[in-house]
Amino acid sequence: MSVGVEVLDHDHMALVGMVNTLFDGIQSGQGKDALGKILDDLLEYTTGHFKREEDLFAQAGYPEAAEHTARHEALRAQVLEIRRMYLAGATPTLSLDVMNFLKRWLVDHIQGSDRKYGPFLNAKGIR
Repeated sequence: MSVGVEVLDHDHMALVGMVNTLFDGIQSGQGKDALGKILDDLLEYTTGHFKREEDLFAQAGYPEAAEHTARHEALRAQVLEIRRMYLAGATPTLSLDVMNFLKRWLVDHIQGSDRKYGPFLNAKGIR
């Protein structure tokens, strides 16, 4: 999960923690209860983590910043839609849907597009 930038790697580990917490909740039959807290944490996460990434992109002049920021906006929109569904009366499968969403986020976004910026930021002295 490492992108080579300590503060961002720490953030990514927090996301892994959310996945684990939700999984534990689902395993114990408390998925819906765990989901409310996870969604609140995800909203906070997208605000703080994405801002940190975007600030570093601006500082370093990352050439793919606009494209990456657009991906952030899409992820934020997905989190807001999932939260709206939860507040409207989550179905029993919503916890599993969120678990799958988070796993895709970890694989597609972090191990995909986030890995691309690590070497660039490192070359600019950002570790």
